[in-house]
Formats: sequence, C-alpha cells, structure tokens
Amino acid sequence: MTEKSIEEINERIEDGSVRVVTADRMSEIVSELGAEEAAKEVDVVTTGTFGPMCSSGVFLNFGHADPPIKMQRVLLNDVEAYAGIAAVDAYLGATQLSEDKGLNYGGGYVIEDLVAGTPVDMKATGYVTDCYPRKDLETTITLEDLNQAIMVNPRNAYQRYAAAANSTDRTLYTYMGTLLPNYRNVNYSGAGALSPLYNDPDFETIGVGTRIFLCGARGYVVGRGTQHDPANRFGTLMVTGDLKEMDPGFLRGATFYGYGVTLFVGIGIPIPILNERMAKKTAIRDADIVTEVIDYGVSRRERPILKKVTYEELKSGMIELEGKEVPTSPLSSFFMANKVAEELKSEIEHDKFFLSPQVERLPTDTVAKPMKQTELPLVKDVMIRDVKTIGDSASIAEAAKLIMESQSTHIPVLSGDGKLAGMITAWDISTAVAQRHKELAEIMTKKVITSGLEEPLELVIRKMERSNISALPVIDDDRRVIGMVSSDEISKLIGKRKKWQWKLRI
Repeated sequence: MTEKSIEEINERIEDGSVRVVTADRMSEIVSELGAEEAAKEVDVVTTGTFGPMCSSGVFLNFGHADPPIKMQRVLLNDVEAYAGIAAVDAYLGATQLSEDKGLNYGGGYVIEDLVAGTPVDMKATGYVTDCYPRKDLETTITLEDLNQAIMVNPRNAYQRYAAAANSTDRTLYTYMGTLLPNYRNVNYSGAGALSPLYNDPDFETIGVGTRIFLCGARGYVVGRGTQHDPANRFGTLMVTGDLKEMDPGFLRGATFYGYGVTLFVGIGIPIPILNERMAKKTAIRDADIVTEVIDYGVSRRERPILKKVTYEELKSGMIELEGKEVPTSPLSSFFMANKVAEELKSEIEHDKFFLSPQVERLPTDTVAKPMKQTELPLVKDVMIRDVKTIGDSASIAEAAKLIMESQSTHIPVLSGDGKLAGMITAWDISTAVAQRHKELAEIMTKKVITSGLEEPLELVIRKMERSNISALPVIDDDRRVIGMVSSDEISKLIGKRKKWQWKLRI
C-alpha cells in the first residue's frame, strides 16, 4: 500500500523527479492504472478556479503623512475603504461601489488597478487631535507607494455553486448574472472537476497553513471561509497573499449588469497524493459533481429546487428544464481555471513551489445558518381576502358596474378556468369609455405583477414602487387569486406598527 509524506514529495520537487498532473487528467490515470498504481505514479494533483469571488479585499497601509492624519474616511478612485482600523490602515472590499460611477466601478477595479501599476487617486478626511493635526489630504498612489497591501479574502473557492434560473416574466439582475424570464437561461459558476475543494472534500490536505497559488502569488489558507457549509458540499476558504506579488492576469475587476461589482480571483491548490485514498478523491469527474438549479424568481432564502444536474450537463451548454431545452452559461472561466492549474503545475515542476502541510484541519460537519432577525410582515398579514373578480368575457359596462358596487379601483380578471388572466382599474374603465372600447380583453393589463401568500411585504412594496402601481393580486401556485394587496392596507399596517412601537417607548 502506497504511503508518502509531504516532506518526501518536497524532496522530489527539489531533485526534479516529482510527477505532477492537473486535476482534469487524474480521472483518466486512475481509470487506466487503478488508484493504487496511480498513487505510485503521481505525486501532486494541481487544481484551479477562476471566477467571481465577491467576498474578497485587501488591507492597505499608506504610511504616515506629514503632518500626520488619523483617517476616518478614505476614498480610492471615489471608492470608500473601511478606515476604522488605525490611523493610516484601511480595508478595501471588492464589492464596494464608487460614489461617482455607481454600479460601473468599485473595489474590484481599484484592486486590479493597483496590481496593474495604475495610479489611484486617494482622498482622506479625519478628525484633529494633538498627535494627528491634519484634517484632510489628497494624493495619488501606486502599489509601490504602499508599505503593505495584503489580500485577505473571507470567502473564496466555493466547493460548488447552485445554478440559477428565473421563473418570472421579467429579467432579473443578480450575483448569478442576468437571468432571463420564463426559464430562458441557466447560469452557473465553479470549475467542476478542477475545483480545489472537490478534489479534497474532506479537507485531508487543505487546511490552516496550506500554501496555495493566489492570483499569481504565493498565498495561504487562513482557515474556513465564511458560510463554510461542508455538510452540504458548500465548503469555502479564507485565504491571504501579498498583493505586491500578484499578477494582473489572474485577477480582474468586473461588473454584473444591474447588480454591482465583483472581483475575479484565480486560486490553485496542490493536492499531495499521499496514498490510494487521495488518488481516488482526485479522480473526480464533472459527471460526479451534482448541484441544484434554483429558481431565483422566488424572493426568499430557501428558493425552490427546480432540478438536480451534474457539471457535465451544465458544461454541455444545454439542459432540459420544465420540458424544454434551456441554454446554460458559466460565470467562471474554464480556460483560466485550466491556466491556473497548469501554471501551478509548472512552478512545482521547476522547483519554484513547495507544498506545506496543514497545521490544523478544517471542520467537515459545519452548516451555514441564516441571519437571526425580527419577524417581517408577510403578504398574508395585510392582504384583503374578499376580492371581487370578473371573467375575461365580461363587457366594459359589467366591469364598470362591479367597480362602482365594490368600491374597488382594482379588479382581477379571470380566464374561463378561474386563473388570473389580467387586471383592470377604474382608470382603465374611464379610458375605455372615452375611446369607446367594448371588450374587456381590449383594455385589461395582461402582464400582471403578482405576489405570493408568504412573500415578505418589503419585497412587495419594492415591486409596487418599481412598477408604479398601488395594488396587486395575491395568487397561489395555480395562478388562482386568493387576495389583494393595496398601498392603503400597507399604510394601515405600518401606522399600527409605529403606534405600537411608540406605546412601548413611553
């Protein structure tokens, strides 16, 4: 039975006899030779991933000005960095937005600019003390001007990602990219079989202190990443590295249209093949990695799972969803993930990168919990349940009479099978009379903004504001009308809550 140590592998790296393969090749080798022989033949498997990793950023030390300043607020190319650390230290997050350019520029771009050697405009303000008499400053800096620029990314290298689709009739702009209406596309992320954490899912070799390839530089695993959820195969890593050593080819600022800024990060982790067990684990294939297609059209934390798929199916460019063929698109770059794995392979083979043993193993049983929060009012707390409706074959006169009798300005229109077909308002009726329309179908709104019974009221309010409407129907899963939400009822609820909170204060 083959057993190797990291020290033995490092000796082979030093004398040039090490055998290294990229993770996408290992399944072929194990299939051909078997796990035992593969463990003898291969010393290191290199992994790679290159994709949007929002939970990234850098600690920066600017050095002391003359006269000195204690920075309370610092802007880099009009992007705010958190300055509540020390006098001239700050943390710049990748997703922080520009105060001038909004969604089109942010922290990820500033980090890329710094690594590329591009000058960055800096503005800082502070409060005056005896030892820090300066109140503000403006200057231009480059990466060379900084004492330290240390990348510390709280959550990188997700083991896998859920794929995203959209059931609604409007386009959604999300951190999973642009999702077209009515399940017209599926977006996904992650490197599949090249994914670092899928090649060591039980964290036998990846742990605190593991040396990694981070954006072209030597980096290290600090510990488990935030939202580390290995129990559900959503493990993450917290990583660090020196920004001054990084390569702009493996780091890119980017914008997701309508959502915001992120940072594409290249991470490669060498997996030492210490035994037959590790050879088997690194033989993972895209066909073995299963994830879920999630409906992002549902506005709640636990979104419905539409289907389970493999990365092999996702990478094919098309999957079947709801009985039709739907195109799939990766957010990550497989080309760059392969480039990361190949670059790491080359560095190990040329005696430039040595492996480090973990000093502490990462947990394998933790689960990410949702935020603890006060209870939000839901649609069911405020909706009107006694709703007057009308059939789509009714006349304008019948609709006008119903509006007068019900004193309602919004009436849902139902199809012959009792499902929501449209909406009419008192304004629609007035317009129809003025223009001499006779059929209800001619004037009703057919693309109706709706809500569900358990939907948070806050999201419904945003829907109404965005669409400039004052009421919308509540429907069930079969598109049958079960209630109405109006701005009047929302105002009443908010008024009651404020009155109750006021009574508690006094």
